[in-house]
Amino acid sequence: MSFKINSLFPTLLYQGQLPPAQARQLNRHLTVDIETLEGIDKPGRDWSRENYLGGYSSYNSEYRLHRTSPNFGDLERFLRPHVQRFIKGLNWDMTARKLEMTTCWANSMGRGTHHTMHIHPQSVISGVYYVNAPKGSSPLKVEDPRLGLFMASPPRKRTAPVTQQNYIRYAPKPGQFLLFESWLRHEVPPHQSDQPRLSVSFNFE
Repeated sequence: MSFKINSLFPTLLYQGQLPPAQARQLNRHLTVDIETLEGIDKPGRDWSRENYLGGYSSYNSEYRLHRTSPNFGDLERFLRPHVQRFIKGLNWDMTARKLEMTTCWANSMGRGTHHTMHIHPQSVISGVYYVNAPKGSSPLKVEDPRLGLFMASPPRKRTAPVTQQNYIRYAPKPGQFLLFESWLRHEVPPHQSDQPRLSVSFNFE
């Protein structure tokens, strides 16, 4: 008797890291930019008071930073070859299609700041780059996209391989970035440090 268990419909997530020296220099500049932006972006602070408690995000105000700030523009340039590699891994047919970063915004999480489960509509690749991640920083938590269809399935064992877990967590590290398809539900649990967790989020369309 022979049998085979096939692994079907994988969800791909691209994990990368900038070279240490490059990341340190970029992160110094981005830290200054984010701190300055938080000080002058009143619409962003107002929005954050209602939607990003304890933190600051330019999501609803300054959301094209790659077009207005040289340092965020450098980040977009550094990410381009990685996005192309991710597209190749996804086996997308890009004939007559051009992918570009359309939105890019800054996030500063204070203690207790969190971002509930969500997707990024109208874009195809989303991601995050970590500028600062002190001890106690929240991970990025991604959800198995089939979870709502499991019905009466028994829970997974704690010892199940990571590819069979309902949720997978990625701890942030400065200079690291993650790319994923925009339909993948994800969240950031409450931040557990008094030092800010700084990141840059972005979408490609």
